[in-house]
Amino acid sequence: MGLKKYYLRYGRSARDRIFGCLGIPPPLANGQNRGVITESLYPAEIQPSINASQRRSGEREHSRRRSSTQPFERSRPTPWSMLISRGIKLSNNRVAVIIIGILTLILGILLTTIPWLDYFILKNLRLWNDTLSYHYWQRPGVIRLTKVYIYNVTNPEGFLSGEKPKLQEVGPFVYREDMQKVNVKFHDNFTVSYQHKKILEFVPELSIDKNTPIVTPNIPLLTLTSLSPKLGYVLSKTISVILTAAKFKPFINVTAEQLVFGYDDPLVTLAHKFYPKHLRPGERMGLLIARNGTLSEVSSIKTGHLGMEDFGYIDRLNGIDHFPQWDEQPCTSITGSEGSFFPPRDLTKSNMVYVYDKDLCRVIPLKYEKSVEKDGLNADLYKLPETSYGDAEKNPENKCYDTKDYSALKGLQNISPCQYGAPVYLSNPHFYQADPQLLETVEGLSPNPAEHETYFKIQPKLGVPLEGKVRIQLNLRVTQAKHIFPVKDFRSFMFPVMWLEEGISDLTPPIRRWIYLATVFAPTVIPIGSYLMIAGGAFAIMYVFLRAYQNYVFAHDPTLEILEMGRRSLRRSSTFIAHHQHRFMHRDSYALLKATTPSNSHSNDSTDEAGSSSRGSREEMQNSAREAAATTTADNEMLILTTNSGDSSS
Repeated sequence: MGLKKYYLRYGRSARDRIFGCLGIPPPLANGQNRGVITESLYPAEIQPSINASQRRSGEREHSRRRSSTQPFERSRPTPWSMLISRGIKLSNNRVAVIIIGILTLILGILLTTIPWLDYFILKNLRLWNDTLSYHYWQRPGVIRLTKVYIYNVTNPEGFLSGEKPKLQEVGPFVYREDMQKVNVKFHDNFTVSYQHKKILEFVPELSIDKNTPIVTPNIPLLTLTSLSPKLGYVLSKTISVILTAAKFKPFINVTAEQLVFGYDDPLVTLAHKFYPKHLRPGERMGLLIARNGTLSEVSSIKTGHLGMEDFGYIDRLNGIDHFPQWDEQPCTSITGSEGSFFPPRDLTKSNMVYVYDKDLCRVIPLKYEKSVEKDGLNADLYKLPETSYGDAEKNPENKCYDTKDYSALKGLQNISPCQYGAPVYLSNPHFYQADPQLLETVEGLSPNPAEHETYFKIQPKLGVPLEGKVRIQLNLRVTQAKHIFPVKDFRSFMFPVMWLEEGISDLTPPIRRWIYLATVFAPTVIPIGSYLMIAGGAFAIMYVFLRAYQNYVFAHDPTLEILEMGRRSLRRSSTFIAHHQHRFMHRDSYALLKATTPSNSHSNDSTDEAGSSSRGSREEMQNSAREAAATTTADNEMLILTTNSGDSSS
């Protein structure tokens, strides 16, 4: 009974004071309201404090009702207006969080709206000192291979007697090309000039024996005899006597290494001494001899600062902005890439790119076919159009390559002006996509697109080739010279000599990582990071202001403050009861046991002692309860007075 009595007493005290401060009569268990709290619920010592609190609460409620005839409603301002009008103060930590949140929000919005990644890529893509693109361009780390295939003539005597030449493809002979640009100079017109330094190193593990014997047409001899019909009968006979005495033959036996990088030939030596300077060949005969070492040619390309439409394209060759070997456009155009960079298709929206090669004496067009993927990177596939080499009937742009003494065929391109006057013609390997009659004149050729077509895979955002192969075949056009005895049986013929493939198959891991970072990783991660920054900044700002508003409301709203006060009072009372519960149970049990002891002689004395002990314990408990209740009442009175003063000031 004591436990229940004191628990209800302190619980009802907190409840009644809460409802009294709100101006609402506390409800009773039987449904009736009571205006005054009776003494039976409170100790006599704390009753005056309770009555005074109720009187003040009633007076405030009465004054509110007189001042307004409308029902009681509390007008609440909006959180923003309340915080601004009351001059809410924030702690340093919260101010720091707000500043960081605002900066994060602004940065996320800027990263989302401004294409800064494209700007950064474009800035480093343009050629200039110490940019990433410059280091890649100046000395590419890619493995560039040149593969040579030579046609071995297995029936030279049969051909001279009228048979079809039987050709056997011998190869590959693979050379690793170590290329770098030397004598690099940047100019004010946003071009950069340089010289190529190429070192071709034989790769035996990828090749057959470079000393393999080859039977091939005698190119210097057949070049000379093909010009004899223009020299007249007397001069032709003189040449015939000299060649016969020197025992020249229309076919020669050489090794693959000699044919590619040079062998001594008396006719070439004479031509080197007596030919005009602009037509003078080297001292030795070799199909790729001019590709090894530092080239004398000075090239300049566009850096991209004036526009990406011609980025990486040749601007001048030895100070000249056109091919001097040709007379008309587009044959004179040198606008093409040397292979390191191409104009990015994402910026130019063009379906054509061009490749420049000094030995081809022209730029090669490449047409966009489709989008592909290479090692996880996006790429555009470009291929050589079928009508690139050949007659002007199918491609009018080829008209300027035609010569007067030769009717061009589909798939053949005259490059003799760039080969010291030698009648050399260009085609795809194995006469791929060429006129069928060219293939019918020989045996041993079988065109295959996968092995014989020219293509490039170019990254559309950067213009960097991920893979590329230029495949060309060199053919010797022989004109029959009946008055020159050593070659009188060599009929007019387009004779395939060799074909080669140069390009790259894979990028090095560092270059591939940079490209992956710029074209795959960054465009995916940066938008996600930007949105997360926007969300994080907004959340941080909202969280701080909501916490500040919540603290402000709890500090200035009397209702919430009184409710919190009531909860604290209940917790204190519950703690007091829990601490003294064992004393209640122990004393009562002891008294009951003593009352039932069957001793007649000492029953009265024991009963008096038990009663005195029980009364003393109860008095001690009541005194402690009064002190705790008085303390709680005083605290609550102080909170109510603070609330009233806050309301009156507001």
